[in-house]
Amino acid sequence: MKAIKQQLRPERLRQVPQQFSWVDQALVQQHFIDRCEACSAALYLFLVTVSDAQGLCYYGAATLARRLRLSDEQFAAARQQIIELDLLAYRAPLYQVLALPGSVAASRPAPRARVLTGAITAANTNDQPVSLAMLLQQAQQRRG
Repeated sequence: MKAIKQQLRPERLRQVPQQFSWVDQALVQQHFIDRCEACSAALYLFLVTVSDAQGLCYYGAATLARRLRLSDEQFAAARQQIIELDLLAYRAPLYQVLALPGSVAASRPAPRARVLTGAITAANTNDQPVSLAMLLQQAQQRRG
């Protein structure tokens, strides 16, 4: 039986943020990344990467855990943490990456289509691109 792709939380439909990046800078600016374990941040960013324009994807748990090199327990804890941070909705087998709580994107309607380009940038870097590895390393160091 094929999974039906439908929004789990339509009121929190994710939008391309104004700052020219699919990863919303509010993730750093509002300190969501600070509250994530490194495994949770990796899972969140993987889901952002593979989700469609509505933030939806249905990768299996085993595939996600394997791709992120996490045990089943680590994967379950990572998924639970980003659900508790209100960054993700999940109903097996469907994930919906949500607009960040309190963001403008959480309250405005979705565009029909938009070209997605750009680089991840971090706060306090003069908007210079930084790698995903650098963001994850910084998050892990903060947890240190």
